[in-house]
Amino acid sequence: MYQFFVSPSQIQGNRIVIAGDDVNHIRNVLRMKPGEEIAVSNGVDGREYRCRIETISGKEIVCSLCFIREAGVELPVQVTLFQALPKADKMEWIVQKAVELGVYGVVPVETKRCVTKLDAKKAGAKTARWQAIAEAAAKQSKRRIIPQISAPCSFAGALQQAAGMDVRLIPYELAEGMEKTRELFAGIGTGCRVAVFIGPEGGFAPEEIELAKETGFSPVTLGKRILRTETAGMVVLAWLGYLLEP
Repeated sequence: MYQFFVSPSQIQGNRIVIAGDDVNHIRNVLRMKPGEEIAVSNGVDGREYRCRIETISGKEIVCSLCFIREAGVELPVQVTLFQALPKADKMEWIVQKAVELGVYGVVPVETKRCVTKLDAKKAGAKTARWQAIAEAAAKQSKRRIIPQISAPCSFAGALQQAAGMDVRLIPYELAEGMEKTRELFAGIGTGCRVAVFIGPEGGFAPEEIELAKETGFSPVTLGKRILRTETAGMVVLAWLGYLLEP
């Protein structure tokens, strides 16, 4: 079953209108015909709108609503991944896999040891690219929302964004043993807003860890092995899915 995202305004009672790039994809790539069914989400309410294609034109596809599926596929917690900017194009892979694993949002962060530096122009283009990857990954993994990819920010700015979240975790190689980490994860309940802060290839500077601790972050260990920056966040998301999904 193919899935597409539309804005809430495109769902008009039992009539759903698909426009934009998806029209070409449905019409010329998938070669779908009237009578076939597709799934649509508005990226807001977490619902799946199952509908039947009625008409196909060059500008829009009109569908009729068959039924609405309420059952959620989202994680029972809202996880925001604060990811230090990695080298090369690793961020694209990180965004894609984080979306597949259920992340709610991704905030790229420039930390002290980041090799990658982005000026305003490059940051805008990169953010648009990452958002497009997030949307494609959300479609592929049958998500009901499109996770928001924020513009890159400073370390201090990221800490400020995370300040209101219920649980704040920062994987760190010098954190206490796994028993303490298990206790922290066991305390995460349904509905919590969770911030996960992942460092760059060179890790966090000691003063960054101290500042994070002062602002409410809890250092955690991900095991005895040192993980790559693109792996660490996926481990946390996988653990949360295992522990909390019904």
